[in-house]
Amino acid sequence: MSSHPDKHHELATPPGAGPQWVNMQGLDYLHLRTGDGGDLYVTRHGLGWAEQLKPENWFERDWFRAHRERLRGTSTVYRVRTREVGGRSIELVIKWSRMGQDVPLETHVLDDFLNAEFNTPFEEFALVEELRRGGSGPRAPIILTHRPFAIYVPPERLQLWQTGRSRDRVSRKARSHIGVELDILRQYIVIYEWIKGDDAAVTFEALGLPEAELHALTRHVQDEVLAKGFHVADMKPAHIIVRRTPGGGLLRRHGQPAWALIDFELLMRTPEHEARIREAKRSDYLRRQQDRLATERPLPPHLKRVNIMGVDYVFGHVESTQGRLWVVGGDGGLFDYFQPERWRNTNQVRLSTSHQVYYTLTKDDIHLVWKTSRVGERPAAAPGDYQGRRMVKVGYNSPFEEFARALELARLGFPTTIPRAIYMTGSSSDTSEGPLDMRAFARHRELLTPEGEPILQPDHDYIKIWGYWNGPVEMLAQGVACQSINAMEAFQQELLSETELRRLMLRAVERLTELGYESVNIAEHHFLLTLDPSRQFMRDTEGNLEFRLCNFEMVRKTR
Repeated sequence: MSSHPDKHHELATPPGAGPQWVNMQGLDYLHLRTGDGGDLYVTRHGLGWAEQLKPENWFERDWFRAHRERLRGTSTVYRVRTREVGGRSIELVIKWSRMGQDVPLETHVLDDFLNAEFNTPFEEFALVEELRRGGSGPRAPIILTHRPFAIYVPPERLQLWQTGRSRDRVSRKARSHIGVELDILRQYIVIYEWIKGDDAAVTFEALGLPEAELHALTRHVQDEVLAKGFHVADMKPAHIIVRRTPGGGLLRRHGQPAWALIDFELLMRTPEHEARIREAKRSDYLRRQQDRLATERPLPPHLKRVNIMGVDYVFGHVESTQGRLWVVGGDGGLFDYFQPERWRNTNQVRLSTSHQVYYTLTKDDIHLVWKTSRVGERPAAAPGDYQGRRMVKVGYNSPFEEFARALELARLGFPTTIPRAIYMTGSSSDTSEGPLDMRAFARHRELLTPEGEPILQPDHDYIKIWGYWNGPVEMLAQGVACQSINAMEAFQQELLSETELRRLMLRAVERLTELGYESVNIAEHHFLLTLDPSRQFMRDTEGNLEFRLCNFEMVRKTR
């Protein structure tokens, strides 16, 4: 029921446009800075109309006033034709997003949705695309919708009272999903294609069709959407578009009215579908991690492959925070799993009393440990503290040095925890508390991002993301999880004798020395032991405790 045939365009930058590809909620957008200083995010569906979608071609004040048609509904929504560009124009539906606003009571059709909240624009588009692809239900029938073309964010920032938004609601949304920059004081306008037809309520009344048939159509649409794993909290006949035949009747297919669905600001997954999505993503993650170092699949346009100190990464921007992210391996499909919104605002368990080290279960049910890097800090050393003086002399490794040494040791057969990703925050960090140790930054001076920026910058914080050790990936992929405990905790809980603890530390230090490495700040809690499902320590064929080194802040080569 589209107003024009679907056009499939390659994800390529239009000549001379100078945009950037970004990925939000799993969808690729062409991000354009508009002439008025705003932002335009164009989907794949809108690429063929990128020029028409620029605000000067539909939102210019006089043009908009002359060509807009206010559409029915509780929200601010218009139909508007664009100016001709290259001899072509297009009709659009534009709608001001109501994210963060109270949901009007009249839209609450079912008690189950009393806590419903309006989707953010990027969330809405992602859900619409998932519904169009078929969700988790049968492949047929396909749910027809108007296609999402673009999201326009005007440059003006309003007062909070002008937006009608709740700061708590917007903050909740910002925490609840991936990679979306939400500015509570800016407007967001979603742009859809216009599809021919009229809403079912108006059409049925005009044709004198029985109200019972209208209710039956609404229930039918609800059932079709539900079969795909979705709810629409405010499903109503006005959101169902039908068409008339040239003879004035109702267009039907197989005896049923032909229909398409519009209005998705309250579209949501069912709990069952949400659970399936999480399980599928976890399985996908584990499968990809097994092949991460060998993967050479083509990358989407917003990602680049880089090699730093012998370690392969997939590099990209974090649009939500203006940060940077390096994901270990060559699989671009792993990138989104480490976006900060997947792990930063989930429930955290602090693993260290002296430093920011946290365990979390991400939104994709993935176990991770994240640690703030201490690169640039000066280790403290008390008078007469020999180890402290050595720590000051050596200094903290950068995150990239830590990852390189962890992977090199693992390659040499020394067991380590698994480095996953490095996140550089977008905001500048406070460096006013004391002088920085600049040696690591000097060592990295020649190492640049694909855009030519230094990978290590003293005015940004770095977070290292490690795999949470609960067994080999192969076991996890089969649903078998173990438990980790550091050697000091095992000793304190009387699971490990002092003799065995000393033997473990001596064996680890000797093995590091043999490989040409040392850990200047080595400590018992830097070694993880593994408890199998029967609560027995995993041991090697000679009966020695299996361990893994989990701290690389001062691991260095000795030869």
